[in-house]
This record gives sequence, structure tokens and C-alpha cells, in this order.
Amino acid sequence: MYAQMIQSEASQDDPQKLAEFQARIDADIKIEPRDWMPEGYRKTLIRQIGQHAHSEIVGQLPEGNWITRAPTLERKMILLAKVQDEAGHGLYLYCAAETLGVSRDDLTEQLLSGKMKYSSIFNYPTLTWADIGAVGWLVDGAAIMNQVPLQRTSYGPYSRAMIRICKEESFHQRQGFDIMMKMAQGTEAQRRMAQDALNRFWYPSLMMFGPSDAESVHSTQNMAWKIKMNTNDELRQKFVDQTVPQAEFLGLTVPDENLAWNEEKGGYDFSEPDWSEFFDVLKGNGPCNTERLEARNKAWDDGAWVREGLLAHAEKKRARKTAAE
Repeated sequence: MYAQMIQSEASQDDPQKLAEFQARIDADIKIEPRDWMPEGYRKTLIRQIGQHAHSEIVGQLPEGNWITRAPTLERKMILLAKVQDEAGHGLYLYCAAETLGVSRDDLTEQLLSGKMKYSSIFNYPTLTWADIGAVGWLVDGAAIMNQVPLQRTSYGPYSRAMIRICKEESFHQRQGFDIMMKMAQGTEAQRRMAQDALNRFWYPSLMMFGPSDAESVHSTQNMAWKIKMNTNDELRQKFVDQTVPQAEFLGLTVPDENLAWNEEKGGYDFSEPDWSEFFDVLKGNGPCNTERLEARNKAWDDGAWVREGLLAHAEKKRARKTAAE
């Protein structure tokens, strides 16, 4: 359905402009906000950047839940800084989306109503301190795998936002790995906690790359427009190949009985995630879907007085300026 909609919109655009636009893409010339672009390209970017921004904002919730319970003052400070980084990432991305003609309020309202999604991984609970390590190591590791290629994406504002985001995400991944290493080298109870976190977050992390290429309805056009630089399956394979040796270094076991090195392809064979679970979570049936949206709606409602005050101040300032003129 989505692919048909994009094709229909594209067919309504001027063929010469479409050809010139694609030529710029193929030549790796960035598309900027004032440049002509197909409506399908603009809508696709709004969807992708909006969902990315929402993921950064909602992603604060499972970690923010542990700020007051971090085991040491140093860990508390590091986690607090990380959560602040995620808020900043969301703001960079909302700004990038606004250059496409959509307001931040519109995007937020789509999130709060459930019309626009965020990464399914944030609908899983963080039950122990080791989960915070797993989120940093696995979730941020998968995010980096997704986001590093986006520094070369065809839309300029999105590409430039990703440069700073990726630098900060690399620190987040190291912070998570450090937590897992301390746990894996700790007491038997801590090692069990680390292994349990890996068991629960492994497959949801693989789901972060999206459905298999055969089922993805966005990949072909997004690749042609260079909104995406790699397919879902390529990125998932790269993530597994990078992460399995890290798990072995930690002395932890990846929860996949089919995991095996494939010399011929130069990578690991591994089990596919349960895609029925993935789509069920996207539909709102994950462990924390309701909790996450309730938290965001509460934050929006509780902040109404701030927005109203800012608008009243702006209106008063505008009225004074008009009177002075």
C-alpha cells in the first residue's frame, strides 16, 4: 500500500524534475530544504526522521527509570548524562524534520495518538541494572549500526544531524559494554544477571533493523533515494558479526542454538527473530507500549502551562512591537 502511494505521487511529478532529482541523488549531491523534491521523498523523510526522533525521546524512559537506582554516584552521573544526550538527539532530529514543512507539535501529536511509531525495542522493560548495560551495549550498538550509514544519507539536514548523534552514541555503547564487563567479571549473581539481560535483549535488538528485506515495503525506494544506505538484512548481519565476539570476550552466551560461523560467507549464521512478536509490539501489544505512551502523554499534558505561557509572552511581545511601529 505504502509503495503504491509513493509510486502514485511520483507519477504526478514532472518527469524531467524527477530525472534531475534522481541524477543529483546518484551523484551524491545533498538535497537541501529549498531544493525541489518529490512529495513521496518528503513524506518518507518525515516518517523516518519523525520515528527516529520519537525513538530518542521515548528511549529516555527505560533508562531514566534507573537514574535514582544506579549503584554508584559515578554510574548515576554517567546515566544522567546519557539520558540528556538522548533528549538532545531528539531535538536535533525534530529540527531536521521541521525543514520538511512539518511542525514539532504535529509530530508530537502523531506520537501521542499512536499514529507515528518509535523503535519497538523501547517497549521492553529494564528489570535490573544489567539491563542498562544491555541497552547501551546491544541497543545503542544496533542504533550505531543503523545510524553511521545515515551520515551519508541524501537529505542534508538529516545527514548533518547524524554526525553528532553518532559520535555521542559511540560513548553510550561503550558505557553499556563497560557495565556488562563489570557484571560479567563480578559475583556469580552478577554474571547471571548479565546473562539474563543478554537473553532478553538479544532478539529485540535484532528486530531494531526492521523486517527481513523480503517483507520490507520501504527498502527498495529508500535505497534508490539514498534515504537508506544498506538493507535491513545487511545491517543485521553486520551487527551479529560484530557483537558475537564481544559476547565471547565477556564470557556470555548468545541465546541462539543455531549460531555458527559460516566460513563461506565470512559471517555467522543465526536464527531469525520472532517476527510475529515484532509486529505485535508495533501494534501496541508489547510489554510496555501502554506505559510508554501514558508517560509521554502525561509529560505533554503536564507541560501545557509552559507552552501556554510562552505563547502568551510571544503574543504580548508581538503586540508591543506592533504598537511601537
